[in-house]
Amino acid sequence: MFDKLFEVQQKAGEVKQRLDAISVTGTAEGGKISVTANGNKLIKSITIDPEFFKEADKEEIEELLTIAINKALEQAENVSQAEMTAVTKDMLGGMGGMFGR
Repeated sequence: MFDKLFEVQQKAGEVKQRLDAISVTGTAEGGKISVTANGNKLIKSITIDPEFFKEADKEEIEELLTIAINKALEQAENVSQAEMTAVTKDMLGGMGGMFGR
């Protein structure tokens, strides 16, 4: 039983490492603002087109930045869920013997 618990902890660590290596990007205003996050939902970079930055007002930049961040985090959440689903399916398949299957 403890072996399986240890295995689950190892798998969780492996998933976290994989998610750290995955990058997703959310954009707004046709790519004039882009936000890159990793699969663990950490923002890695924000890019704002210099010409757009000169022309836009504060409220517009804030609004579009919020949109780009939310898009990046949504993509990161989707990637994270897909990874966790795959690991859970793999783990449950391997634990079938524990439940008399």
